Amino acid sequence: MKYKRYFLTSESVTEGHPDKVADLISDSILDECLKQDKESRVAVETLITGNKVIVAGEITTNAILDIEKLVREKLKEVGYDDEKTTMDYRTCEIEQYIKKQSNDIAIGVNKGGAGDQGIMFGFACDETEQFMPYPIFLAHKITEQLAKVRKNGEIDYLKTDGKAQVTIEYVDDFPIRVDSILISAQHIENVDIHMMQKDLIEKVILPVLDPDMLDFETKFFINPTGRFVIGVAIGDTGLTGRKIICDTYGGIARHGGGAFSGKDPSKVDRSACYMARHIAKNVVANGMARRCEIQLSYGIGMEQPISLFIECFGTNRIPEHLIIKAIKERFDLTPNGIIEYLKLKEPIYSKTTNYGHFGREGFTWENIVQI
Repeated sequence: MKYKRYFLTSESVTEGHPDKVADLISDSILDECLKQDKESRVAVETLITGNKVIVAGEITTNAILDIEKLVREKLKEVGYDDEKTTMDYRTCEIEQYIKKQSNDIAIGVNKGGAGDQGIMFGFACDETEQFMPYPIFLAHKITEQLAKVRKNGEIDYLKTDGKAQVTIEYVDDFPIRVDSILISAQHIENVDIHMMQKDLIEKVILPVLDPDMLDFETKFFINPTGRFVIGVAIGDTGLTGRKIICDTYGGIARHGGGAFSGKDPSKVDRSACYMARHIAKNVVANGMARRCEIQLSYGIGMEQPISLFIECFGTNRIPEHLIIKAIKERFDLTPNGIIEYLKLKEPIYSKTTNYGHFGREGFTWENIVQI
């Protein structure tokens, strides 16, 4: 009997990766606005390069902000303290280009419509207890562990930047083994690469890897170039919204294209993706299907979604049109309905920045409910 065999790969990055630091700054500005004014309208982008940070976008709020102070606090928090190898929170130049939200957009949002047009996807599957695809689940676990051993001093030569990439072998749509794990981790000068390879396998990979998914053919790649001293904004640039696949499902599901960070919940790029995840997760959690992908689409200034599509990839136990009927009866999919149901006007967003927006506890869109 023939079976379907294939390999899927996902990537995660550490909290010190420059794109993630840009996301953190943008989301921290959003949180500060929401702490003081829950009706704040925010769409903020951050660029970090060299020893410079540029914050730009639209903010309409009654909040009193000290953006420069907030930026320096966040850079310090993630370990950006060296102008030669990362960047220095104390000396970096900070530029601000902030204006108010366009009145043309505000007209539609003020009456309860979407803040933009677009398509949004949500996904869930039964591969893990978190209802996430196994490759991105494991990739996030590895980067979290990489940050943990750096912060607690267990591996004291690591610096803040890093990535992990995981390839999983599937048979008949079930993950059966880890084929390879690749880690690129920033480190101080003059580290013995062989010692580093041994440390990262023993102290980062093995503590989070299910031994049943490991076999003698599993491959480990640690810093393939042999050196990663200069990184972050000195060796790279960071930009808000550039890690949207890490933020979602690791490339296993589709993405509408809109980034999350720095956007208040009136932007359906963010809020509708959270809602689509909530719905997809509950379709799977309620036993309606093993895999579920939801697509929503909206028009700027319009309250009701233009379309709702569901794909269960042949794993559904009841007809998809009946699942759609149940979804429409159970959930208010207007922008205001989503915001109220998921309680999205709270200052929660800087907590979403690292290790994925989905599959983690503490967020309303991860709650399991009855459909």
